[in-house]
Amino acid sequence: MTGSKPYLTGHYTPVVEEVTATDLTIEGTLPPELTGRMLRNGHNPKPGVTPTHWFKGSGMVHGIRLREGRAEWYRNRWVRTPALDGAPYMTERGPDLTASPAGTHVIEHGGRLLALCEANLPFELTRELETVGAYDFDGKLRGVMTAHPKEDPVTGELHFFGSSPFPPFLTYHVADAEGELVHSADVPGATASLKHDFAITRRHVVFIEGNVTFDPSEASGIPYSWSEQQPARIGVMPRGTDGARQVRWFSVEPGNMLHVSNAYEDGRGRIVLEGPTVDREGFRLSWNWWVGAPGRGTEPAARSYTRRWVIDLADGTVDEQIIDDLAVEFPTLNEAYLGAENRYQYAISFPDEKGFGGYGVVKYDRTTGARRIHRVGDARLPGEAVFVPAAGATREDDGYLLTVVSDLKQDASQLLVIDASGLDRIATVHLPHRVPAGIHGSWIPDSAFGADAG
Repeated sequence: MTGSKPYLTGHYTPVVEEVTATDLTIEGTLPPELTGRMLRNGHNPKPGVTPTHWFKGSGMVHGIRLREGRAEWYRNRWVRTPALDGAPYMTERGPDLTASPAGTHVIEHGGRLLALCEANLPFELTRELETVGAYDFDGKLRGVMTAHPKEDPVTGELHFFGSSPFPPFLTYHVADAEGELVHSADVPGATASLKHDFAITRRHVVFIEGNVTFDPSEASGIPYSWSEQQPARIGVMPRGTDGARQVRWFSVEPGNMLHVSNAYEDGRGRIVLEGPTVDREGFRLSWNWWVGAPGRGTEPAARSYTRRWVIDLADGTVDEQIIDDLAVEFPTLNEAYLGAENRYQYAISFPDEKGFGGYGVVKYDRTTGARRIHRVGDARLPGEAVFVPAAGATREDDGYLLTVVSDLKQDASQLLVIDASGLDRIATVHLPHRVPAGIHGSWIPDSAFGADAG
């Protein structure tokens, strides 16, 4: 049965057991400052379970523990939510926010590890990836949490939102650097449009509403579809406790964005926003892949091209354009520049619908317009490339890109450590089994846990 579902085959074939391996084999030399945990989340349904949509598969977190030039352990664990054992999301009393796949992202904030899925509450994990349970910010979070929160590199605050197909459609939250939820506000003017990611700048919060919106007739279990009646818009809200009362919405060209590259205010005070987007046909190909329907492409990101919006708040206009013809997804950057003007961005390339592009780790130089690609090899799919700054870094791209590669020919996986400046491979950590192609992850340095790094 699973053979007909693209998200259960090839690079996406689930693993069937949890393992722990120690003293992993390394090729090359691991930089000693890489002391921490590389964590990666993704959908991995249990054996015998065939979800109706890729996003409904139970989450499994994979972790690689690095310390001072050694790869001490690898382990993978399902996030043990009620949904893992078959509990339904919808009940007689409404949605059960703990019945979560918890398979989209995994982050650290305030010393706490959280596995995220945007229609549910977060789930807390231990440093060894065992499940603690649902986390609601000590009872202050009464709704859902996006899988794409943004930690301000200046203040340490965590900005996030909850999105719902029913009013209030959008609620904005801020947790302080210690993890206490200190601000929540409903955002007026929002709609039932799917809001998967968003952006912060130094002075604003930026929400993106595309043409994908709530559709209760969608049979996959993820009730969203493309609608020409749903306007594509960008919402700009000043940061601060009164920001929601000043939100402004700007119409943009039809499309849909899942992931933001970055946003910032330029020298003229305009907001510059970038990220991969799809048109209607691109969304159709992606959706059909996600649900295993006929007419799908061979990859879920076959028509995903980077777009730039420049929003002039003074005259109320938006200029937008596609700025690259390479199909990419999973954009990342040096997060010290999150919300500020950045020169470099990274992404994962996929073959487009005509086969152009292929798999690779991409680096963009936004100053020169240059694009470089690190090819990982035939039948090898890299995951989201997480940037880790080098010790004593003086330039924006002084650092490393960490990516977990699925290798079909060898039925194996490796953690690649790539020089973020020149895109040369520095080291390879061999993992004990193939890690399925997944979604998002984080580098968690030991410093995040204070003196008791573990």
